[in-house]
Amino acid sequence: MFLNSKMPFEAYKAAASGKYFVDKSRLLEELLPALGTEERFFCVTRPRRFGKSIMANMIGAFLGKAADAGEVFCDLQIAQYADYHRHLNRHNVIYIDFSEVPRDCGGYLPYISRIQDGINRDLAEAYPDLNIDMSGAVWDILTDIFQKKGDKFVFVIDEWDAVFHMPFMKEGEKRSYLLFLKSLLKGKVYAELAYMTGILPVTKYSSGSEINMFLEYDMATKVKFSEYFGFNDKEVDRLYGIYRGSTRDCRVAREDLAIWYDGYHTACGDRIYNPRSVVCALTDGQISNYWTSSGPYDEIFYYIQNNVEDVKTDIALMVSGEHVEIRLEGYGAVSDQLNTRNQIYSAMVVYGLLTYEEEAGEVYIPNRELMLKFKELLMSNESLGYVHRLARESARMLKATLNGDTQTMTDILEYAHNTETPILSYNSEAELAALVNLVYLAARDKYRVEREDKAGQGYVDFIFYPDKRDADALILELKIDNTPEEAIRQIKEKEYALRFRGKIGEKAKMTGRILGVGISYDRKTKVHSCQVQVLDPGSSRPLPVKSNL
Repeated sequence: MFLNSKMPFEAYKAAASGKYFVDKSRLLEELLPALGTEERFFCVTRPRRFGKSIMANMIGAFLGKAADAGEVFCDLQIAQYADYHRHLNRHNVIYIDFSEVPRDCGGYLPYISRIQDGINRDLAEAYPDLNIDMSGAVWDILTDIFQKKGDKFVFVIDEWDAVFHMPFMKEGEKRSYLLFLKSLLKGKVYAELAYMTGILPVTKYSSGSEINMFLEYDMATKVKFSEYFGFNDKEVDRLYGIYRGSTRDCRVAREDLAIWYDGYHTACGDRIYNPRSVVCALTDGQISNYWTSSGPYDEIFYYIQNNVEDVKTDIALMVSGEHVEIRLEGYGAVSDQLNTRNQIYSAMVVYGLLTYEEEAGEVYIPNRELMLKFKELLMSNESLGYVHRLARESARMLKATLNGDTQTMTDILEYAHNTETPILSYNSEAELAALVNLVYLAARDKYRVEREDKAGQGYVDFIFYPDKRDADALILELKIDNTPEEAIRQIKEKEYALRFRGKIGEKAKMTGRILGVGISYDRKTKVHSCQVQVLDPGSSRPLPVKSNL
């Protein structure tokens, strides 16, 4: 069940035989030299669905004695390693998945007893000549085995922090769990290697010295191991080539994979894709919310609920594509203590809801999959105040724009300006852009919204790329202390509409209209003005423009 279990081998064998498998086996090259050394305790933390369990299964499959794994690893990169044969299936592996619970588990004691008793049974079966006392402590039995047989053990621990989210866990029992890990591993010569995965770094809960022997590797601040979790561009290119070569009716564009699932930052500056979402999209032949759908609907609100006032404007800016400066707090705050901006955003980085760019010290929303999750937050939570109210107006704003109803557009902008929102001071283009994102938030259900996108002879403020080829596209230019006519003139002169012969045109010919939208604000008169013009008739549907000028 735990000692030399076949489970990690079978799980990794199934993963390696998949169509969209990516070989990350060189991780073993970095772990094997640590066997038996002082620096043999590793804790690798990543957001959920970033390949943690696959890597844990790989280590168990490669080192453990449960099955001959040569058939799986012989064609992988690790097979070129000089000590490949010396370590392949030559070690005793104790594999523990702490996310598993006993039947009808109502408390910590039956939870941890299942693990201790299970390991003891495995050891008693493996060493029948030692007359192992099944009621003894695991670490005492392992010590006795080492003393009498000289055998050492590799510990592979998956989801080490899952127990902290169990409904039965009490505060004092968290301490007991940490002491269990300490007693099992710390200072134990029988522990040849310990590889542990989870979402939370151990320092988040281990404030003392219980398990401080672990070297920690998170995605945001540690370079080591960064290439083994998530997919890079080359890996996604290869997977997409497999998809194209094996799919009769290809509905997923390579560019869509980047828009929806790329954008996470590693500590070494590389951008990576969410691996689960990429594989699911290629398997299903459809772009969708795969990673975010695995969490609760109100997941983001959970993190901000203790201090909505300090973060609502930041969220409005991030939804507009802006980065927000923070001081990453080493993930030291536990979930029920997320009170400051830094604590809130640090936790959201840990859980993969934001990405962190270390050089700039900034967080932002990495991709469209997460952007739609934030859109849900803004549309559904009244506690966000003005941000929520403006987001609720966004469906009406989009409809008015597509109908050329500039009076309604202006009314909505004036309503926005009369709220208490600090972002409407228009002291910078970013603040005006944040407003536009809010009043067009509903468009994200049907459009990919890009800001400062290269188009024609310059950079346009906003382009709304429609998901459907027969829908209308929007090119939106903002002006302060100028006129909407000047905005439309700039759109035409700089030929921004040419952009649709690239990103959209590469996938399917557009049949909808291309609309130029000019929005201006006069700081003296405090008046907004709007204009909408058809730049390319497309389907030839007329635009009943009702200019308020």
